[in-house]
Amino acid sequence: MTSEVIYLGELRTTAKHLQSGNSILTDAPVDNHGKGQNFSPTDLVATALATCMITVMGIKANQKGLNIEGTKAEVTKIMAANPRRIAEIQVKLTMPAGNFSEEDKKILEQVAFTCPVAQSLSADLLQNVTIVW
Repeated sequence: MTSEVIYLGELRTTAKHLQSGNSILTDAPVDNHGKGQNFSPTDLVATALATCMITVMGIKANQKGLNIEGTKAEVTKIMAANPRRIAEIQVKLTMPAGNFSEEDKKILEQVAFTCPVAQSLSADLLQNVTIVW
């Protein structure tokens, strides 16, 4: 088992990662009857795309002896209605200053675009990703 999720009432959950014991709270967003005081479940999906991209880039960077520490992602989630769903996730990755060759950039971009989360999301969900070197 990966996690345990408990409903706390008032459209809030707590999710515990069983291996580490770390927990996060989620709230329904304000536009869907919630408090919006924590990540919503759909916020987590959008954020998971960016964290997955950076993680696999970090793995590849380590293998190649590159340093991507300080890489920053700005994530925007765009919702659609009927049915309510994530229509688009925009990710802007800003890479740290570094001496990246064109080959390094190409390799890191390829692993980012093919990360497990990106591959798991519906083909109907637009993934608009920009990488700033």
